[in-house]
Amino acid sequence: MNDAVTKPKTRTKTKVERPKLHKVILINDDFTPREFVTMILKAEFRMTEDQAYKVMITAHKLGACVVAVFTRDVAETKATRATDAGRSKGYPLLFTTEPEE
Repeated sequence: MNDAVTKPKTRTKTKVERPKLHKVILINDDFTPREFVTMILKAEFRMTEDQAYKVMITAHKLGACVVAVFTRDVAETKATRATDAGRSKGYPLLFTTEPEE
């Protein structure tokens, strides 16, 4: 007689969740030159001249504009680097981040 007990194999499926996304937001100020803002947008966010100009003008008209959406670490790094670039030249340029809904 065969007294061996066989158990069915159980597999646990790990559910991988997408990371939460964060928006990088350009805050308008009346002191940073437009050309400098477009230069930062092109350098840090890899925008074309036309894209950078449209983002800068939107921020100028509305007071703020979403520049891009990234994972939290990338968004915070890019916002900090862009803000620091403005501060190093003496401009009050400000980029912030906030979670995307």
